[in-house]
Amino acid sequence: MPLVVRGAGTGFTGGAVPTCGGVVLSMERLNRILEIDGLNLLAVVEPNVINADLQREVEKAGLFYPPDPASLNQSSIGGNVAECAGGPRAFKYGVTKRYVLALEAVLPTGEIVNTGSKAVKNVVGYDLTQLLVGSEGTLAIITKITLRLVPKPPANQTLLATFDGIRGAVDAVSELIRRRVVPAAVELIDSDSLAAIEENLGGGFVAPGTGAALIVEVDGTERGVEEDLDRVVEACRSVGAKEISRAKSEAERENIWSLRRQTSVALKKTGLIKINHDVVVPRGRVPELFDVIAEMKRTSGLRIASFGHAGDGNIHVNLLITPGDADEAARAKQAERYLFTRVVELEGSISGEHGIGFAKAPYLSIELSGEEIALMKRVKAAFDPNGI
Repeated sequence: MPLVVRGAGTGFTGGAVPTCGGVVLSMERLNRILEIDGLNLLAVVEPNVINADLQREVEKAGLFYPPDPASLNQSSIGGNVAECAGGPRAFKYGVTKRYVLALEAVLPTGEIVNTGSKAVKNVVGYDLTQLLVGSEGTLAIITKITLRLVPKPPANQTLLATFDGIRGAVDAVSELIRRRVVPAAVELIDSDSLAAIEENLGGGFVAPGTGAALIVEVDGTERGVEEDLDRVVEACRSVGAKEISRAKSEAERENIWSLRRQTSVALKKTGLIKINHDVVVPRGRVPELFDVIAEMKRTSGLRIASFGHAGDGNIHVNLLITPGDADEAARAKQAERYLFTRVVELEGSISGEHGIGFAKAPYLSIELSGEEIALMKRVKAAFDPNGI
């Protein structure tokens, strides 16, 4: 009988949905922060601790947990570990796997295993901790997580830059990298996403008709932040930014970030079905990715809204289709297969952080060879010989 583990249920690919029936195991009550250790820079948590709750608690101790998916107010640490979630700060700080030191997990055969350790270095045996991170709940049930923390940066500043079109925003990201600026976050929002925000959440964020927006946040020392932000402004201006607004208070900073965090909500409120993909390409090939998206729009005739983590090449491509329209649904299927094929040709991946689940399982062979899939099946069988 299939066993499906479910945490906060915020995933995009249906990994926590019992599509084949069976038993659903809820992690809802495993929601405690067990330890915050300022000397060893770590936290020990149960899997259903909400990301934002952990961030607030560690910041009280002057510490910082960098992974920050847009769903941080709803998604759980266990889910973040299962999917190896990223977020805006991945550009500078990396994704969830960088912060997982150790795990307690229950195997499908009933044994309890403890992988990794609280030590910074550990090279004894295979790295089972990292094997479980990103395994989407297919290998074991994670019941306790030890996370690496870092000291909280003393200062940060955020700006919002707008452009006539998507190319200007993409060029600004390339210019930042060329100037060796390493922001904490670089988020891009295209015109279709901005229009949805204007239509469904009200105006005031950017001027009507804006072609693209870029949110850039830098952190570090007070002096370093000022210098970096000046370089960000210069980079944006050099490629034709229309307007550049610096946040002058925490309230203004939150207002800028709400533009990004409300993007997915605004697209859902269009009344259209939102099919969200989280493709990723090398940073230097982001311009080519947007050429692919433009071609998708032209050939499919669908409304496609794109936004996401431009600093690390991870863009959320959202196909919007009319409920009940079989023709649009068929065109969307063709468009997403084209997207995945082209992304792999650009040396990228069909999923940067949402995982495969059941939604992307039919497309796995676009990226992985038969030998790789067979090897993964053997790993799965070693953990779960009964296939539950």
